[in-house]
Amino acid sequence: MEFPWLTTLAVLPLLGAAALIFIKGTAAKQVAVAVSVLTLIIGIVVAVRFNPAGGMQFIEQVPWIEALGVNYALGLDGIGLTLVLLVAVVTPVVIIAAWNDADPVDSSTSEPIAGTTRVAPKYDARVFFALVLVVEGVALLLFTATDVFLFYIFFEIILIPMYFLIGGFGGARRAQAATKFLIYGLLGGFVMLAAVIGLWVVSSQQGDPSYLLSDLRNLPIDENTQRLLFCGFMFAFAIKAPLVPFHTWLPDAAEESTPGGATMMVGVMDKLGTFGMIRFCLELFPDASRWATPVILVLAVISIIYGAIMAVASKNLMRFISYTSISHFGFIVLGIFAFTTQSMVGSTLYMLNHGLSTAALFLVAGYLIKRRGSALIADFGGVQKVAPVMGGLFLFGALATVSLPGLSSFVSEFMVLAGTFGRHPVFAIIATSGIVLAAVYMLLTYQRTMTGPISADVEATMSDVGLRERLALAPVVLLILAIGFFPKPLLDVIEPAVTATMSQTGVTDPQPMISAEGER
Repeated sequence: MEFPWLTTLAVLPLLGAAALIFIKGTAAKQVAVAVSVLTLIIGIVVAVRFNPAGGMQFIEQVPWIEALGVNYALGLDGIGLTLVLLVAVVTPVVIIAAWNDADPVDSSTSEPIAGTTRVAPKYDARVFFALVLVVEGVALLLFTATDVFLFYIFFEIILIPMYFLIGGFGGARRAQAATKFLIYGLLGGFVMLAAVIGLWVVSSQQGDPSYLLSDLRNLPIDENTQRLLFCGFMFAFAIKAPLVPFHTWLPDAAEESTPGGATMMVGVMDKLGTFGMIRFCLELFPDASRWATPVILVLAVISIIYGAIMAVASKNLMRFISYTSISHFGFIVLGIFAFTTQSMVGSTLYMLNHGLSTAALFLVAGYLIKRRGSALIADFGGVQKVAPVMGGLFLFGALATVSLPGLSSFVSEFMVLAGTFGRHPVFAIIATSGIVLAAVYMLLTYQRTMTGPISADVEATMSDVGLRERLALAPVVLLILAIGFFPKPLLDVIEPAVTATMSQTGVTDPQPMISAEGER
């Protein structure tokens, strides 16, 4: 029997989270780091053993609820591997960067400041790190699940640790933000549950019921039923991604979260939406996916433009970064439903790159907010003069977000737009305006926070990043540079999985247009 690599990968952080119940103080933080780093090492081992041309690998399958055709089934292809590596990298970065973020606050000395309020955490710091590890473990199970019912169970479970990360450690309005987050998530899950039940009904009508992706991919489903089931899954994924108009929970949740919590939410959890679109919507309901494409492309482009405009208008740093993410998720969804190999490979790589650039921005923003005591952009100015490394890290994250050539996001954004142009040139042209707006909102924010005269408050409170803070961001910076200059290993891993998805969807790449003169 082959060693259960995927189960080990996912269960290790869950066991680490359970162990933190019995550990206090600095030791709890050290254990959390050790567990996350060990998980990363196992993830790297899995990546090294992975064969890009081998299809679904590391397969584990054990009957779970036989009467319903439910199995504990895991497997990994190139798309899943990319996101598994993202989770494994981001988690130790968050733990190290947020080392003191969940420590007790002296409420007698905390004063409300515009844009943020120092609020005492509801729970012990070890609970924060335990919740981060739970999010990591559940996310790893979701990105490797090959049974629809298993995926649904953990799709709902991940709401619980995120709810407590927001509501237990966030700002003054954390209770409202956490409740809104949970309501949206449960609403999407409720609709998805109806679709999951519908899949079981259709499957049982064809013979033995099964929730295995390998069985459901070839299941004959009539047109109307397929469309209804597609809408059920797509609704849940559009909330999680999030896609306009299902996005309103994200800015509130991000604004009230700790930077580490926001990174796990936007950089890790929200990728479940776009991953689910590829793994379930496209592969299980190919005809319905093509039927819904015009509407989804319109929503994707609206998300790109709307998110960018709202980012320009944002006054709060955390809210600002959340709106940039809404815009970038629009690009990812655009690439998925453009139905070209190039655009879908670009979207998969975009998920990884967005997770890295968002982690850089949220964590640097957290450093700034902690020192200044405010999340309002207007309360900064001249930071680079007193904290040059801080200013440099913020600029690096900003340039990665606007897809500067040489940084990782450029490759994925270019592939999405080029692939989309081949089949939907009008949508690609409109979406390109999002690049211009991204430059506007990022450079304006950098100018307002980092340049200009130094205010007395900034000079009194701002210090440069320390060794631990630099260590936390170093892997993110190095990966953004490495992928930007040499993306080929990742592209080689992703492309065979995307090709298999395209084949399952029944779509081929558009033929290049050749003029009559060219033919002669």
